[in-house]
Amino acid sequence: MSAIWHRGWWQAAQALPSPNFSARPPQEKVSLAVIHNISLPPFEYGSDAVAALFTNTIRDDEPDPFLRGLQDLRVSSHFFIRRNGATLQCVSVDDMAFHAGVSSFRGRSACNAFSVGIELEGCDFEPFAPVQYSALITLLQALCAHYPITAVTGHQHIAPGRKSDPGHFFDWARLRNAGLPVETAFQAA
Repeated sequence: MSAIWHRGWWQAAQALPSPNFSARPPQEKVSLAVIHNISLPPFEYGSDAVAALFTNTIRDDEPDPFLRGLQDLRVSSHFFIRRNGATLQCVSVDDMAFHAGVSSFRGRSACNAFSVGIELEGCDFEPFAPVQYSALITLLQALCAHYPITAVTGHQHIAPGRKSDPGHFFDWARLRNAGLPVETAFQAA
């Protein structure tokens, strides 16, 4: 497993830098990994629409009205894992990506400040590809070896009632069986 890091960039991932980040507060350390899912347009895979969203490059002449409606969003994630297992990195783990929104974990709010966001290309309504789990586990193991991550959880667990990803098809047992610190029970702030 390649665990080579350079200024928060994992050298095993393809770099796709996003302008949507800020400096992590100096007192904060990365201690949480948050799993998400995303597909753009919804329920479609394989396009460059997610990359365009994270890099603010959705075109004015985009034919899909749903995508045009996202042009003013300024969101990002640290990592994006495509259906084929390709891993892209959009924000240095040393910086804060804009992935969690209003959130709370173990009584701490504003999870962006202390978490790393990982988007899987997919949706709440179907299983993820086996190669995505392989890529995710490799990434999480590299993260846990380099950063003081004490828990891996879902967006649905840090923003219950507001978010539902990665969804009920996500196989948390695969991560547990790989020895990762999975925590999926919601703990109110």
